[in-house]
Amino acid sequence: MALYVELKGKVAVITGAGRKSGLGEAMAKRLAEEGCKVVITDIGCSGGEHSPADAIGSSHEMQEIVDEIISAGGEAASFRCNVLNAEEVKAAVDFSVKKFGRLDIWINNAGIGYLMKPILEMDVAEWDAVLGVNLRGAFLGIKYAAQQMVAQGQGGKIINIGSQASKSAFAHASAYTTSKHGMNGLTRVAALEFGPHKINVNEICPNHVTTGLGAWQNQHFSEVTGKGYDQYMQDMRERIPLGRPGKQEDIAKACAFLCSDQAIYITGECMNVSGGEEYH
Repeated sequence: MALYVELKGKVAVITGAGRKSGLGEAMAKRLAEEGCKVVITDIGCSGGEHSPADAIGSSHEMQEIVDEIISAGGEAASFRCNVLNAEEVKAAVDFSVKKFGRLDIWINNAGIGYLMKPILEMDVAEWDAVLGVNLRGAFLGIKYAAQQMVAQGQGGKIINIGSQASKSAFAHASAYTTSKHGMNGLTRVAALEFGPHKINVNEICPNHVTTGLGAWQNQHFSEVTGKGYDQYMQDMRERIPLGRPGKQEDIAKACAFLCSDQAIYITGECMNVSGGEEYH
């Protein structure tokens, strides 16, 4: 059910949104429910050993999400975009303008969260892959989205999808944690620079959400810690004050709020959405 009337007709681009049951899909569908015209972007096909087919949004999945939004009465389109490539990121901006007439919302959701190893075992190429997608990709999205929003002269919203790892460190996640800590600084600098243009820049920092990636992380860390799956998940629930991991819709709701005029005076924030697990 739509809550934010002012979002009707706005145009939103979401990177890394081509995986079924992912955060990107949930945010896209929620914004579409609010009346936004949504552009789903993802890499579309495997880009090598650090972006395997089971870790990226395929062109088929992207189109499936678009079709579901349209079937529900929304407006959507898909566009293949590798966020490491500046020309492709700029092309995604241009596509949204050509397709829907403008760009109002940009969500940096693309990220690598599956290269998790101890520092002594992680090679440089893996480190570079994580920092590239998670941080360079966000920088390029901010740069070209803001460029278009400034030219339009009507403000806009940029949302970066961080993590609990934006605030706290996790063993075996050196590159991931570093990239998400770095996103905090990028968010705050962008908020300062684009505030005069009425562009709000914020970050959402979820705790664990069992997406497709989240399911892999559950299995991986239950093995790494030696706890076994059931104990690992029980320990997770017990340390969260609200008693459960996050859900895709929790993040989608926070995203819709930050994109709405209800959040017009909020910028530069790295907002925890973690059931109370992360509170700083």
